[in-house]
Amino acid sequence: MLAIAGGKGGSGKTTTTLGLARAIDAPTLAADADCDLPNLHALAGVPRDPPAGGVGHPDPTASETRVVPAPRDAPDGLGRHLRRLRDDDDVGFTIVDCPAGAGPDATVPLRVADRVLLVSTACVAGLRDTAKTAAMARAVGTPVVGGVVTRARLVPPGVDDLLGCPVVTAVPDAAEPLDDTGVRRAYRRLGRAITHRPKA
Repeated sequence: MLAIAGGKGGSGKTTTTLGLARAIDAPTLAADADCDLPNLHALAGVPRDPPAGGVGHPDPTASETRVVPAPRDAPDGLGRHLRRLRDDDDVGFTIVDCPAGAGPDATVPLRVADRVLLVSTACVAGLRDTAKTAAMARAVGTPVVGGVVTRARLVPPGVDDLLGCPVVTAVPDAAEPLDDTGVRRAYRRLGRAITHRPKA
């Protein structure tokens, strides 16, 4: 299970979760763990409520991707919910859209995940908050495997050192990011890095 995490709302975590899930050429769950501000289902164009039977809704755009809306009984049931998804043997990859911030609801998916991918815009405040998220993940024992800088053509110098991990790709800005060729190319590059080195 890969947690997509960052310090600020609006940094591109949800778009990265869905873009990466669609880019992986294997059965993949894109799961929303942001129970207060759930929006993965809306971005994917699937219903908010879970389907009757089965895990998640089929993604209308990617045949091997299923979208799992955030549970309504959270935060109490969020850990159990995520552990069930993590332990599902029928899924190749599970990617979790984490809530922003440093509260308990942001820590739960970091504890359950096997690894964390950081997402931030290139602004100084966003990167600093994302460095705090990296510290939270490490504090609960979950390795940070890389970073993504969104709304940027290039990764600013020094970001690897600030986050304490390699930045895998920059994702360019676009009005409709998941429909943009450059954005999709960046997520395919990220997907290859994640699937070729799943435990890196």
